[in-house]
Amino acid sequence: MTEIDKMLAFNKEFVESKGYEAYQTSKYPDKKIAIVTCMDTRLVQLLPAALGIKNGDVKIIKNAGGTITNPFDSTIRSLLVAIYELGVNEVMIIGHTSCGVQGMDGAEMLELMKERGIDDEHISLMKHCGIDLEAWLHGFDDTQEAILETVDLVKNHPLVPKDVVVRGYIMDSGTGELERL
Repeated sequence: MTEIDKMLAFNKEFVESKGYEAYQTSKYPDKKIAIVTCMDTRLVQLLPAALGIKNGDVKIIKNAGGTITNPFDSTIRSLLVAIYELGVNEVMIIGHTSCGVQGMDGAEMLELMKERGIDDEHISLMKHCGIDLEAWLHGFDDTQEAILETVDLVKNHPLVPKDVVVRGYIMDSGTGELERL
């Protein structure tokens, strides 16, 4: 039985026992806050616990590194939906200590892809389409700098209203302590 199969079995029991009732809320965030953060496993329960948030309080948008590198990527799209459709008026960009994206090397990831069976032809095709895979897959060198760049990108995005509050933070991955940038 795979881990996914185990989760599906748990899900069936969860629904049958009406475990969902404790989590019911609307799609609108009660605190009118969106959080952009990292997908790191250490933050799954730590971040909500450290901020005192519960189901229904905020919109949480996760990606590798908790940063935005393109002004028209899916994270910006999600923020725009949160602002215009769901009433968000504050945005927190939360990076964290010991992030795996810090120092990530695009060339190394390309090698890992090849080891897992991605054909050179596919990689070459991406390059011929104008995509610099090494740059796209490269992480950041400094978490604080990456978070500040993301805050700047969101604050100055032409489609984000000027009245939306945007702030950056670094969370300690062990304690949950936030440092405002």
